[in-house]
Formats: sequence, C-alpha cells, structure tokens
Amino acid sequence: MTKMWQEILEQPKAVESCIEYNKNIVKELISAIGKKKIKMVIIAARGTSDHAAIYAKYVIETFIGIPVSLAAPSVVTVYEGRLNMNDCLVLGISQSGKAEDVRLFLDLAKSQGAVTVSLTNDLLSPLSREADFHLYCAAGLEQSVAATKTFTTQLAALLYFVSEWSNNSEMKKEIFLLAGGIEETIEINKNISDFVERYRFMNECFVLARGINYAASMEAALKIQETCYVRAKSYATSDFYHGPFAMVDRDMPVILFMPEGKAYANSFEMAEKLLEVGADLLVVSNLDEALMLGNVGLRIAETSSDYISPFFNVVTAQMFACELSLAKGLNPDSPRSLNKVTITI
Repeated sequence: MTKMWQEILEQPKAVESCIEYNKNIVKELISAIGKKKIKMVIIAARGTSDHAAIYAKYVIETFIGIPVSLAAPSVVTVYEGRLNMNDCLVLGISQSGKAEDVRLFLDLAKSQGAVTVSLTNDLLSPLSREADFHLYCAAGLEQSVAATKTFTTQLAALLYFVSEWSNNSEMKKEIFLLAGGIEETIEINKNISDFVERYRFMNECFVLARGINYAASMEAALKIQETCYVRAKSYATSDFYHGPFAMVDRDMPVILFMPEGKAYANSFEMAEKLLEVGADLLVVSNLDEALMLGNVGLRIAETSSDYISPFFNVVTAQMFACELSLAKGLNPDSPRSLNKVTITI
C-alpha cells in the first residue's frame, strides 16, 4: 500500500480530530472578531492551500456576507507594497507552516492591527507562531508528497470556523456527519482501480465544476498533475464556456464534478454539451441521473450541500490520482522534481 493511499484512508479520523481540537480556539477567535469591525477577509496561501482558500472564499462570502480577497503575497514580498489591512481578518494557510511569503504577509497585517489567523499542520511552525490565532489541522504526519489528509482537514477547520461564526445550525449539524460521509465515499470507491485503466495513456484532461466545488476541481487537477504527470487543467464550468471549450475534441478526457446542489443544473447542461462533441466524460456525483451520463461514473456519499460535497469529490479525486499513478508505473508518494515542503518568498 502506498503512503498516499494510507493517508487517504486516514481522512475520516483526521477530520474528526481537527474539528475537536479547534473548538476552543474558534470560540476565542470569534470573540476577537466580534470586538473588531471586520470589513474584509484576506487569505494568503500557495498550492494546495490556495485551493483551500478558494473554498473558504465561497463559504465565507455565502454565509458571512463579507468580501474575501485571495492575496498576492508578492505584492508585499517582491514589490514591497504596503497594503492597508487594519480592518481585515487575515488568514495564512500552509500545511507545513513554512511558507515564508505567507508569514511575511501576516507579519505586515499584524503590525497594522488586523486580526491574524494561521492554519497549519505544525503547531511549532513559523506561521503558527506568527498569527494571533492558530487553527491546527491535527492530521498527524503526512509523508506522501501529494497532500491528502492535510487538505481535507484544512477544509474542515475552515468550515467549522464559518459554521460557528455564522451560527448556522444546519451547517453545524452536517459537520459532525462529515467524517462518516468521507468514510462512505472511500468505501464506495475502494475498487476505483477497475476504472483507471481506461485512462492509463491519458496525457491531458480538463477538470470542471461550478461554485464551491471549483476548489475541488482545482485540487483534483493538481493531484493528477503531480502524481501522474498529466496536463490537467481546471476550470469553473461558467468560465469554460467562454473559450476553453474550443479545445475539447473527440475522446478528450473531461472530469466533471456534478453533485446534487444549487450548481447541479448548470453542470448538467455542461455534461450534455460535452457529450455532443464526443468528449470522454468522467462524472463524479451522488445522483444516478448524472452518473448515467458519463462514460465512467464515480459515486460519492449522499449530500445536497454544496459546502459538504467538495470533501467527497476531493477524496474521490485523490483515490483516482493515486491509482492512475500506479497504473502508469509511477510512484505517487514521491513525484519527480518535487519536495514535501516548498518555500517561496
């Protein structure tokens, strides 16, 4: 068993540990937010963590109603820009906590009086020490280069924070069913290797989703890129109509996340359009209607929530990427030219 696969299997427990660990910290953070009139949230992150930031943007803007900006750390670290972040909540996300440009961004924000929060899987990392508040993934050591459990615990920490901040009772209830849904999704797809052989010689593909699941499509594309060396490109379905669709020709592999939820109708329209041009369509969904559309259908656990389904979609994508890497004769635990920790300034 690869380390990546083992760490995929650890995700239900890791998500439970993450939520339990952060309960008191989130209470303190929300109290601090209540004392300061926050006008904007700014999130600084790189790579996989940036996809968690995209997820957070959708969830915070939807349920809190405060604009969220995804930071360009180079504005501060390369161009020496002095952003005014006094009335902001500034969040830095890094699995290792060693992203120096993210730390420097938080340092500037903190000096201006912003409320600063870090989210890492290392309690003693530079980023965890920099912020006023630290949310902890509590995922345990992750050895595979490809992030799996650290990503889903980032999402879990962010969702739990927003559920408490918004005091959304429905969200609070669903969070505590989350680990079970992830476990069910893993069980459903335990024989995913039976499907990946079809894509053994795939060199390029598109990965599509709409709304909150755009973050899942971004992460899925990255997992396929780094473990399988496939030129995978993610788009929101709304953007894909605006020009990139012209690149789709017959038998082009397209992965489409279309779970039940508010974005489903738009995703269904995209699926029909892709089939019209002869794309090789892989559908990830919990709906029979959607799964029957695809040349291949991968089922996820039941949910109608757009903020829960990204977890199930991402886990399915991780499993697909891991098994496809092995089918290609590669090692998903140690992709070429990559290190577990990447430090940018």
